[in-house]
Amino acid sequence: MRVNAIDARAAARPELGGVERWARELAARLPALGDYRVLRPPRALAHRAGHAWEQAVLPVRARAARVLVCPANLAPVAFPRSVVVLHDAAVLRHPAWYSGAYAAWQRRLLPALARRALRVITVSEFSRGELRELLDLEDVSVVPGGVDPVFSPDADAARARAALGLARPYVLCVASHTARKNLGALVPAARALAREGIDVVVAGGHRPQFAAEPGLEALRVLGHVSDPLLPGLYAGAAAFALPSAYEGFGLPVLEAMASGTPVVASDAAALPETCGGAAVLVPPDGEAVRDALLALLGDAGERERLRAAGRARAAAFSWDATARGVDAVVRAVG
Repeated sequence: MRVNAIDARAAARPELGGVERWARELAARLPALGDYRVLRPPRALAHRAGHAWEQAVLPVRARAARVLVCPANLAPVAFPRSVVVLHDAAVLRHPAWYSGAYAAWQRRLLPALARRALRVITVSEFSRGELRELLDLEDVSVVPGGVDPVFSPDADAARARAALGLARPYVLCVASHTARKNLGALVPAARALAREGIDVVVAGGHRPQFAAEPGLEALRVLGHVSDPLLPGLYAGAAAFALPSAYEGFGLPVLEAMASGTPVVASDAAALPETCGGAAVLVPPDGEAVRDALLALLGDAGERERLRAAGRARAAAFSWDATARGVDAVVRAVG
């Protein structure tokens, strides 16, 4: 009996952004739903050197597979039976946010992947519209991401504070240091909140293929935070803010909601869809984000309302449901 295969290159990366989370969760959960084989490169081939592995070695290793599931925006062009998850079309919509070489590579590769795939999956209705417009795709399935049960108000906030040296109250953002995340919009809030003894803390690293954002000195930048500390970091925050200019989904807002942390997010791209009315939505500019955070932190009743609404919203998403959705697509085309 022919089995399906999973491209777990992104799951081998030490970073944990949205595509890495998808790759890890599907690699862990799809095999429980049927005949799936996880194909993972050595850790050294998880990043740039891994393009060659993905394009040349992976098709050989997957040659007997009925379908190859590629959960992280890329797939081997030479493999004819892939289901590809394209999380968004940011590199096509805003190529200046990326390095020139990466943007050029993606402009050549994404149309070829989309044409050859048995099916393209994306993560939101917003992203489906983007892919239809920019890649001229008609048949795109939507399967949203999930939330792990470890994200909970009961997570160990004290452990995270001690490990990360967070002595003061803080507003949290979980995002990579890239132009699309618009972290500069947090700077006015950081300056205003510093006078109240509150830090604005950013967890996440910089990736070389993305253009970095300068002028973030007012923020408390933690860099990469390990998986075991993330739930407590969310749970201990006074509020969560994500001012992104472009998100295909926005997993961190759901993780914050599940953690019982009230959310302020930008009203751009997929974030209104993902937040589902359980967050304060504002334009992605510094003054709007600052004013929203100051108002939220001064209003205990609104914080409680958002905590309750956010937990209810996050409860509608799970990685088991995501895996079942992807498996249903695989079965339909395979």
